[in-house]
Amino acid sequence: MSDSIHTPHKHEHDSGHSHDHAPHAHSCCSSASAPSVVKLSAAPTAGSRLSTFRIEAMDCPTEQSLIQNKLGKLAGVQQLEFNLINRVLGVTHDLPSTDPIVAAIKSLGMQAEPLEQGADASPPAAPAPKKHWWPLAVAGVGALAAEVLHFTDAAPTWVIALVALASILSGGLTTYKKGWIALKNLNLNINALMSIAVTGAILIGQWPEAAMVMFLFTVAELIEAKSLDRARNAISGLMQMAPDKATVQQADGSWVEREVKDIELGVVVRVRPGERIGLDGEVVSGNSTIDQAPITGESLPIEKTVGDKVFAGTINQAGSLEYRVTAAANHSTLARIIHAVEQAQGARAPTQRFVDSFAKIYTPVVFLFALAVAVIPPLLMGGVWFDWVYRALVLLVVACPCALVISTPVTIVSGLAAAARKGILVKGGVYLESGHKLDYLALDKTGTITHGKPVQTDYLPLDPLVTESAVLLAASLATRSDHPVSLAVANAAVDKNLVLRAVDNFTALSGRGVRGEIDGELYHLGNHRLVEELGLCSPALEQKLDALEQQGKTVILLCDRSGPLALFAVADTVKETSREAIRELHELGIKTLMLTGDNPHTASAIAAHVGIDQSQGNLLPDDKLKAIEVLSAQGHHVGMVGDGINDAPALARAEIGFAMAAAGTDTAIETADVALMDDDLRKIPAFIRLSRQTSSILKQNIALALVIKGIFLAVTFLGLATMWMAVFADMGVSLLVVFNGLRLLRK
Repeated sequence: MSDSIHTPHKHEHDSGHSHDHAPHAHSCCSSASAPSVVKLSAAPTAGSRLSTFRIEAMDCPTEQSLIQNKLGKLAGVQQLEFNLINRVLGVTHDLPSTDPIVAAIKSLGMQAEPLEQGADASPPAAPAPKKHWWPLAVAGVGALAAEVLHFTDAAPTWVIALVALASILSGGLTTYKKGWIALKNLNLNINALMSIAVTGAILIGQWPEAAMVMFLFTVAELIEAKSLDRARNAISGLMQMAPDKATVQQADGSWVEREVKDIELGVVVRVRPGERIGLDGEVVSGNSTIDQAPITGESLPIEKTVGDKVFAGTINQAGSLEYRVTAAANHSTLARIIHAVEQAQGARAPTQRFVDSFAKIYTPVVFLFALAVAVIPPLLMGGVWFDWVYRALVLLVVACPCALVISTPVTIVSGLAAAARKGILVKGGVYLESGHKLDYLALDKTGTITHGKPVQTDYLPLDPLVTESAVLLAASLATRSDHPVSLAVANAAVDKNLVLRAVDNFTALSGRGVRGEIDGELYHLGNHRLVEELGLCSPALEQKLDALEQQGKTVILLCDRSGPLALFAVADTVKETSREAIRELHELGIKTLMLTGDNPHTASAIAAHVGIDQSQGNLLPDDKLKAIEVLSAQGHHVGMVGDGINDAPALARAEIGFAMAAAGTDTAIETADVALMDDDLRKIPAFIRLSRQTSSILKQNIALALVIKGIFLAVTFLGLATMWMAVFADMGVSLLVVFNGLRLLRK
């Protein structure tokens, strides 16, 4: 069946609207996340062009928001495209040069490096320069010394202030710089809140507290950066699967090593045992076993020989292979997977959208509340200014929504990466999160539950005098037909190495079978209807035909002028993994329904064989769509699995459409909600289990963040919390939700 799946459909939740990317590098959580594509004008003008820039400091939604606000005020800029994963910004504009764009970004404390048109947007090969450790060490020693001197009263206040100031300047200048830029742009992010809190502590004379707060915050950012890099690297690691070079055959027959990105379509590439395959292609020489786990998630190596497909990023294990390139490096299956995962990180899950909306309101509300705590009790209730200002500063630290905001994207990114490792390509966080709701799964039959290739299952001679010759006669007729049932009979004869007879006066009988003369004798090979038309049917034969048809098999008969000589039963065989997949789905509490265009007998027989709850046969594409709509109307959350264009309406209507065997198929990867890179149905229960775990971790993280924040807000209001305790708590809950989200990568 066709591998075409379905066109983009009902899940256009975020297209052109707010897309969030995964967090990277540090916890600069924004109170409002900017979309990945921002349209600043109705439509690009005729003279507009796209310029791309690499911005190393643009690695989280805070910088994205600052850049959007800044460039949004620049005349001539029409659209912004943010790629936080690769730290690349695309700007559609009609400016005579890019200098104003570079200058605007520089004013935000970031450097924009223009990329040439067509340049690779992936991260540069050169590693980022390592930061020196000694400033943080000085900050830590200074903060601790200031606390000890203050606690023991061993030094005058000016000495303690000097030590604390050295600590703050050593470890906190970057935070102050980012905080000032954020405040100038009216953005209350973590850097702004921390800068205000530390400055406030200094103004009320709490030098040791200010130093310890800044040091702990810097350490928290460093630890969180290392933790979040793991989630980020799980995705970017996909890019390292394909080698940079491959050995290419030249016109004179010699072999030369060339850059993979420069290799053209149609050239022949050689890959030795142990090497990674550089490009998608088709084997033209040799045979070997290939580890396809990086692409399809298959646990066992796959035998490859002439005519088989190979994919970039997979590993050649045994023999040497030569293959003809069928896709350029930037359009290989691996490249499309990487692109799809990058896009998936931009499509926010429902929980993430809720958290972002919550944080957008929560942060300014708590900021105003902290301001009220600092001012109202001293002015109206006779409170001590020092005490209430101090409590307000602690509230600012506790109020940071970092743990809450960061908890959802890191969990989603970890889940997407874990799915990709299993050969399950999820096209957005919305599907990863909503998969746990599915309670009904509809499945196509041919190519999904079955192999889609009919084979001969039964042979029954009806005339004892022609037992051996009947097979030969039937195969000779069958080879002249291109009907799948005839081909199954012909292939069975080929497996027996039979020498076929010549057929004269061959005629195809539409919808019934074929006829032809062999050695001057007329023979018919056809279905039940043809036998009835020839007047050769009998009650005994009807009984035999009915018994086989009840098993879901298609029966054809070989007849001469006197009557039927033999019957052949053909069936589409069930995949070995289908029964196990259905069993796992039932264990997860999911009901199953098979939708097929085959006759009801075949449908019920296949359904019973693999354990499917219900089946419906003789369905057209619109009928499959109606079946999904009926289940949805009954309140079920329905998924649909298919591999053909005839499944498109049902796949589009289902809450999640699963595409089978998507490896190497553009349409499936680009349009499916979830693409299974091989045709193993067991990946669907694996996806549902992963979705349930992801949903559970999202809820745990939100509950942890809100409960701990709530407790500390109450403790702070009662005057029982210190600033460094607040930072320690904020750091702790942030790391807790990050590590909890990263658990998805462990399996």
